[in-house]
Amino acid sequence: MISLRYHVISIGAVFLALALGVVLGSTAISDRLLSGLSSDREQLARQVADLQAENNSLQARLADAEAFGSAVGDRAVRGVLADRSIVIVTTASAAPEDRDALTGLLRSAGATVTGEVQLTEAFTDPARSAQLIDLTTRLLPAGVTLPTAPDAGTLAGGLLGSLLLVDPETGQPQASPEETAAVLAGLGDGGFIRSGPQLQPAQLAVVLTGGAVSGDGSGDRAGTVARFATELDRSGSGAVLAGRPGSAAGNGAIGVVRADTAASSLLSTVDDVGSAAGRVTTVLALAEQFEGRAGRYGTAGNAQAVAPDVAG
Repeated sequence: MISLRYHVISIGAVFLALALGVVLGSTAISDRLLSGLSSDREQLARQVADLQAENNSLQARLADAEAFGSAVGDRAVRGVLADRSIVIVTTASAAPEDRDALTGLLRSAGATVTGEVQLTEAFTDPARSAQLIDLTTRLLPAGVTLPTAPDAGTLAGGLLGSLLLVDPETGQPQASPEETAAVLAGLGDGGFIRSGPQLQPAQLAVVLTGGAVSGDGSGDRAGTVARFATELDRSGSGAVLAGRPGSAAGNGAIGVVRADTAASSLLSTVDDVGSAAGRVTTVLALAEQFEGRAGRYGTAGNAQAVAPDVAG
């Protein structure tokens, strides 16, 4: 006769066997899983190493290209802007090293740099656009006509264009030195610009900006710079808007210009001014502007070419 003790021992043995089976089975699965994970890890490590090596190679090639561009830049632009005068306008996001390097290259090209105007953060601040519009209309010199567009960028571009650029037909200043000084002082007191000493009107203008615009109101800020530069172009013999790669995106000033067929048919844009090649392109684009032509240059996807065609 089977006793209760036998039943208990039998049931315990069954559960023990099940437990051992689970443990042994999970151990086998864990071994296979760990083996697979280890293989995946080794494969990913090899991919990371390959990508790092490729990145190092590309960085080295980029450094070589930058060194080459810097070495030949002066020769590449020599004389292309002889007897031309250029005024530089920088936005708050423009890199000082881009401005300094471009200024030197412009002089190597034979150009006279007549001065610099810096647009402050307040200039593109949507919250202060009404104040900028009001100040622009109140500071307008006699005999100067503003464009009919109601936005701050276009109106400020029309006002400053008449001061910073000479008449393309006569080559004469469009405002007197006293009028220019009064307007620059008024905009400076309003916190919208900073201007260098002894600023003189020029034939051409280059507007330097940075990369992509981010944060609240980024689209409005980029649009203000784009419309300002476009109106500046209309005021003289031409202008180039130059920035870093991010500026060619939809939320950058160059991207805004390139999305507007009317603007991009007048205003030249360069999206890689942070490189030696981009600065050479900017100089060549200014020379092209004086001849009445415009283009979209650089390395971004919405550029039409790396640089203008060079005659000769």
